[in-house]
Amino acid sequence: MSDTANVDSLTVESSAGMRVADPLLGRLIDGRYRIERRLARGGMATVYQAVDLRLDRKVAVKIMHSTLADDAAFVSRFVREAKSAARLTDPHVVAVYDQGEDGALVYLVMELVPGRTVRDVLREHGRLAPEQALTILDPVLQALDAAHSAGFVHRDIKPENVLLTDDGRVKVADFGLARAISASTSTAATQGLLIGTVAYLSPEQVERGVADARSDVYGAGILLYEMVTGSVPFAGDTPLSVAYQHVHATVPAPSSIRPGTSPLLDALVAGATARDPDDRFPNAASFLARVRTARQSLPAPRAFGVTEDQSATLVVTRHSGSAATTRGDVDRGATPRNRPEASRARGSRRDSTRTPARRRRRRGPIALIALLLAGAVVAALAWGLGSTRTVALPTVLGLTPAAAAAKLTPLHITIGSSSEAFSETVTPGQIISMKPAPDAEVREGTSVSVVVSKGPERYAVPQVAGMTLAEATAALADGSLVLGATSKAYDAKTPVDHVISTTPEASVELKRGQAVAIVISKGPAPVPIPTVVGKTLSAATSALKRVGFSVDSSEAYSKTVALGVVISSDPKAGVALSLGSKITLVVSKGPPLVTVPDLYRTAEADARATLRSLGFTVVVTYPIGITPFGRVVKQSAAANSQRIWGSTISIQVV
Repeated sequence: MSDTANVDSLTVESSAGMRVADPLLGRLIDGRYRIERRLARGGMATVYQAVDLRLDRKVAVKIMHSTLADDAAFVSRFVREAKSAARLTDPHVVAVYDQGEDGALVYLVMELVPGRTVRDVLREHGRLAPEQALTILDPVLQALDAAHSAGFVHRDIKPENVLLTDDGRVKVADFGLARAISASTSTAATQGLLIGTVAYLSPEQVERGVADARSDVYGAGILLYEMVTGSVPFAGDTPLSVAYQHVHATVPAPSSIRPGTSPLLDALVAGATARDPDDRFPNAASFLARVRTARQSLPAPRAFGVTEDQSATLVVTRHSGSAATTRGDVDRGATPRNRPEASRARGSRRDSTRTPARRRRRRGPIALIALLLAGAVVAALAWGLGSTRTVALPTVLGLTPAAAAAKLTPLHITIGSSSEAFSETVTPGQIISMKPAPDAEVREGTSVSVVVSKGPERYAVPQVAGMTLAEATAALADGSLVLGATSKAYDAKTPVDHVISTTPEASVELKRGQAVAIVISKGPAPVPIPTVVGKTLSAATSALKRVGFSVDSSEAYSKTVALGVVISSDPKAGVALSLGSKITLVVSKGPPLVTVPDLYRTAEADARATLRSLGFTVVVTYPIGITPFGRVVKQSAAANSQRIWGSTISIQVV
């Protein structure tokens, strides 16, 4: 982040309008970062300059406002997006060093960039010459191209997020943070985002809340428009009215606001800001190629110390009162908006009275001056080319930066910017690529940019056992891996619908985006019901509970099963059930009671048959020794009384 800002570094303004001491000044964050002074305050955070006590270097610490830090959803999304941004390594991107939480503080630690923002430059100069604007836009698009190649978009390109360093570099800040804040449910934070960013939002972000590489192209196109005209294309009293114009209106050509602007600039803005994403440049790389083609047709930038190396860019004057006057300053003083109406009228009358002869007389000196200037430029170029020897750039691919420097130094060539990238084929610490390319004809003093291998890109499989499927999927995404095949298995120790194991196992290192298979628990395996029929109720209950079932019981009469013994189970023995399932037992109450019939005067044979059909045992006696009538005169159990099935009934027959 830029280390310049017009804010009080010692005090803040309270809700009552009073100036009070900033409580964070001098505080040690997370035992490592000592806050020194406040740099800036925005809609989502306050930025401080701090000292990293562990590495003894100055850093920028962005501390989220409490309204966002209290939102658990925002904090979770913020952590994931910060990790993604930290993996982006490019010389034109503000590096993310660290992120964390210290009590109620949610913070992000970034590279401290000496310089100021494009917004500061526009406030001071109003607008820039086209060649100056394109010189700034070139590295911005390089940064976006690196981000798009890494698989994510910025979503919030605007002058405040483009930093100009004191040594002539351009850096883009806040990669990934716009996506994190968009997930917040905080009204205040959302309003702050809308008010601060709506002027640069693409139509699809306004309408559908979606963004891709073409959305960043749109934001970069609006940035270019503002740099060359001094204002954004759409303005309104409310953010909603501005958003409406982005969706329903076409961005005007810069030349309609700033007459005389090159048609090349109009074409660039039109190609970047088409309302339909399919009509725009498809990505930052395509936009960058068109920008560089346009730059070849424009003069070199003046008064901003431009270096023509595409990886370097403009050095902005530190004070507005400098004797150097930019082309933007000159043009701004001559715009139709600033020229009085009377002056325009007088100029119009003078133009109408000029004769063709007078205009021809003026062309002579102008042509002479142009010829002299062209000659001077050619002479300067010839001197420059002749005074510096050119050499064929040897390859340093596969060398370490130190070995490469040793090889290039005798040729008066230096190693300039160095970045890191993963490589499956190049040993860590060795150079993967170089710019300019090997064998290119370069001048002595050229600086070579190199990319150094970090080795194969590998990510350890996280420990997700015991998580739900949703939690495991999120953990894999945080680790740059994806969910693969899922299957289910029985597991007595793992709760239902939670992860049992992964393939590969935790800690195994995989390439980015590789799939990890997951096994989900179906709970304990089913257990067959043991045989308990014929056992007493207490013995059967103990046997079932020992396996892991619960028991319920009911009673029923049985002519064959003794009292208190299990007649049957539901479900039956042998059926496999999950542990904890309920088994219902039917327990015998013994034989049923049977009503004794009235057998008086019934024939012996009929009485015997009736009693036997009811389940009784029959005993017959003859009290007088003879049976003149053969009929029952007495029975041992009274008629209509109840006896247990199988009991003995005696009858007397005479």
